[in-house]
Amino acid sequence: MQKTSSLFVAVCLGASFGAFALTHATAQTDRYAAVSEDPHLDVIPRTDVEAARIAAVVAPPQDFTKPQQFEELSGGAATVRVKPDADAFSQPSGNIGFEQELEFKVGNGLFRKIWVSSPSSTLASDGLGPLYNARSCQRCHIKDGRGHPPEEGAENAVSMFLRVSIPDEAAGIADIQDYLGTAPDPTYGTQLQDFALPGLPAEYRFQVDYVERPVTLADGTVVTLRDPTYTAADLGYGPLHPEAMLSPRVAPQMIGLGLLEAIPAADILALADPDDADGDGISGRPNIVWSGEFDRPMLGRFGLKAGMATVMEQSAGAFAGDIGISNPLFPDPFGECSTIQDACRNAPHGDGDERGFEIDQAGLDLVVFYSRNLGVPARRDVGDPQVLRGKQVFHDTGCASCHQPSFVTHRLNDQPEQSFQLIWPHTDMLLHDMGPGLADNRPEAVANGTEWRTPPLWGIGLTQQVSGHTMFLHDGRARSLLEAILWHGGEAQAARDRVVDMPKPDRDALLTYLESL
Repeated sequence: MQKTSSLFVAVCLGASFGAFALTHATAQTDRYAAVSEDPHLDVIPRTDVEAARIAAVVAPPQDFTKPQQFEELSGGAATVRVKPDADAFSQPSGNIGFEQELEFKVGNGLFRKIWVSSPSSTLASDGLGPLYNARSCQRCHIKDGRGHPPEEGAENAVSMFLRVSIPDEAAGIADIQDYLGTAPDPTYGTQLQDFALPGLPAEYRFQVDYVERPVTLADGTVVTLRDPTYTAADLGYGPLHPEAMLSPRVAPQMIGLGLLEAIPAADILALADPDDADGDGISGRPNIVWSGEFDRPMLGRFGLKAGMATVMEQSAGAFAGDIGISNPLFPDPFGECSTIQDACRNAPHGDGDERGFEIDQAGLDLVVFYSRNLGVPARRDVGDPQVLRGKQVFHDTGCASCHQPSFVTHRLNDQPEQSFQLIWPHTDMLLHDMGPGLADNRPEAVANGTEWRTPPLWGIGLTQQVSGHTMFLHDGRARSLLEAILWHGGEAQAARDRVVDMPKPDRDALLTYLESL
């Protein structure tokens, strides 16, 4: 896979199609020049004075005896008050206008809408499937929070599915615009669906089995980790390709997506250190993806491996892959049905009425507006001594090397809710090698089989309140924040080992800090 990944990087960075080479001597700014722009945003360029102010504001803290200025406002002016119930992630941006709040509520209705099969008298809601994982966006992103991973022995997944693909060499991928690091499985496409319309078999039954493994911390505390094995059982359309690669995915929380989308690509790329030039053991690098929306390579931001460039593409892809709903970016009326699945491709669908697609551009725009404007709840207890101590431990341990605390978003002409906000997402939006323990061994665009995008930590302390569980990581294997830390490997191995070795009061303070986010 490394050969093909290098080819894709070279093409994306402006190399001619006849010369696929990217030398290590290329300057960082030149290396990612082609993806340093933000064509999805209407940007007002920063002045030199603004750039200097921003650099000072996002610099690492030096004083841990008190909170940083505006630290409690995780989403800047878009921050919302913390609701005491499961709706804490379902509020509109705190700085949204009245008319925009109405748009947000209509988008929420579409996000929650239950789709039905065709033909149906409810023409605005038909087109489900024929294969699907859920009947609405809300069914996966429950209460706009994390999905619900299945327990061992469950009959099917809840808010979770398996991606599937084969090495691109096996499929003979040649068109750079179709390059995804892997190619679809010839029968099952890029995602396995565990539901189907009547008369059609589902593609599989999701199965997970765990082996428990104890980890002993330096103070004698024993933490038990769950080592999962995932199986695509009861395949409905014959065997998978012999080289098929499976990757489990739990639906992530939805808050702050518009703010993450508004971070300047150049600011994210400035944090990249793919060759570990500073020698700190951290070599984050961007995922570079082909954007069908803009017909060009772009910085990947969304998805667990940063495989999508914009909220629009992420939303449109989910409609097609998860619900089987056609849209302007993914126009196939039969969703993920492959050419081998004839009955699936020929099943009734909801295209052809005045919508054109099963969800048209107007509907998709509303869902995207809703997704961009799910407000980030305010921090709690930012001045508490235990939280401040945990914050220092977080930085001293090296967690902030990947979980970059803050950014300032672009100044924007047409998105006032996201414009020029100091935000605290605690992510660098880059890919990092997380070691063999967390590897799915499945590439995605530039990301290899051991790399994952650093997930934002804002709102993580409200997971139990919103989602009713504390299951973390890309597949929900970790049942607590401490378990999630202990699964870190690769570039994060040194930081993880410091947590194992630290005194219990420091570890408790670190967890208290994380729970305040």
